[in-house]
Amino acid sequence: MKLPELTIDDLTVPVPIVQGGMGVGISLASLSGNVAKEGGIGIISAAQIGFKRADFFDHPIKANLAQIPLELEKARKIAPNGVLGFNIMVATNRYEEYVQAAIEAGADVIISGAGLPLKLPALAQNSKTKIAPVISSAKAAKILLHYWEKHFDLTADFIVVESPAAGGHLGFSYDEAEMPLADFDQELPKILKIVARFRDKYQKSIPVLFAGGVYDQKDILHYLALGCSGVQMASRFVTTKECDAPASFKEAYLNATAEDIQIIKSPVGMPGRAIHNPFTEKIKSGPIPPQHCYQCLSRKHCDRKTIPFCISKSLIDSAAGDAQNGLVFAGSTIARLKEMTTVHELMKELTE
Repeated sequence: MKLPELTIDDLTVPVPIVQGGMGVGISLASLSGNVAKEGGIGIISAAQIGFKRADFFDHPIKANLAQIPLELEKARKIAPNGVLGFNIMVATNRYEEYVQAAIEAGADVIISGAGLPLKLPALAQNSKTKIAPVISSAKAAKILLHYWEKHFDLTADFIVVESPAAGGHLGFSYDEAEMPLADFDQELPKILKIVARFRDKYQKSIPVLFAGGVYDQKDILHYLALGCSGVQMASRFVTTKECDAPASFKEAYLNATAEDIQIIKSPVGMPGRAIHNPFTEKIKSGPIPPQHCYQCLSRKHCDRKTIPFCISKSLIDSAAGDAQNGLVFAGSTIARLKEMTTVHELMKELTE
């Protein structure tokens, strides 16, 4: 079955698949560019995007902001006509500057979660960049869309609904993070009903994309049948040749069993899904005091005196090649991954 096109306002996306943003350094220009080249939406993670730059250690925010346009430019060279954008966490320190940098660089879309992006419409107003919040419940959808309506008289261009089966940071309690994916399907009609109200008021299509636990075409068709316009997938793209992650990171995915996938307590204050390794064992023994601040999170989300470990250092370590002694975020389905592939072959498998 041929999958339908995805339409976001005046953007036409040939394949209704968004490659989810994965930080630090996992989804950059190579992965996002190649996904966009194949007709999906390629997403660059802005989280510590400049970690390879020489000035990053001393001036991380400056390095990150400088890298945003460079990374998008590299992705555009791979997919000149593709749809490309950024994932920017609300919890990011100086969030507004990251959003502005992405818009000025010419991002087609910005997807924003890890908190409710209350200010995003004001930042993106008068630009061509399409904006999408990441929400995990009907309650969150109602609160956010009402806030945008009241304060900006604007609504979302599209919405990403993230289930508890996703990888990385989760917008759920620790108990909810273990919820069976089938149970979360019951929340989806409630979200779609809320979105329909704003779609009718603003007379615009607001596509809803499902994320978290989507593995194959059968899953994609399931969520299309439930009323979604497409899906967001992240973990499956890690084991592609074009993914920006180092070989050791990809091997950790291929070697993981279902028992290796666990929920950890993140310094962000949210549960996170990651692969069990020596690092996740180490943090069970007690806090690891940070030796250096990478200025990644706002003060609201990071208290250096109480955090269990530095989220930036742990993710940078794994992105730099030490997947045993760093944090390796992953989705709930990665035990099914058995071999490397390419973005072209994966997109072909998902769409044909």
